[in-house]
Amino acid sequence: MKTMETNYMGLHETHEIHELLMFKNLCMTKSTLMSGFIQDEELKNILNSDVTATRQQIQRLQEFITNRGVQ
Repeated sequence: MKTMETNYMGLHETHEIHELLMFKNLCMTKSTLMSGFIQDEELKNILNSDVTATRQQIQRLQEFITNRGVQ
C-alpha cells in the first residue's frame, strides 16, 4: 500500500505545536526574569544559555507551522 505525502498537518498536530510554543514561551519568560535576580554567574550563564536555546526552538516551531511541514 502506497502512503500519500502531504504538506498539511492535522488539526491535532497543529494544536500540539501550539501547546509546545506556549510552554516554550513560558519557560523562556521565566528564565529571562529569573536571570535578573540571580547573583551567581555560573547559574546566570546556564539560564542565558537556556534562553538562547529556547529562542531557537521557538523559531523552529514557528517555521514549522508557517511552512506547514514543507522542507
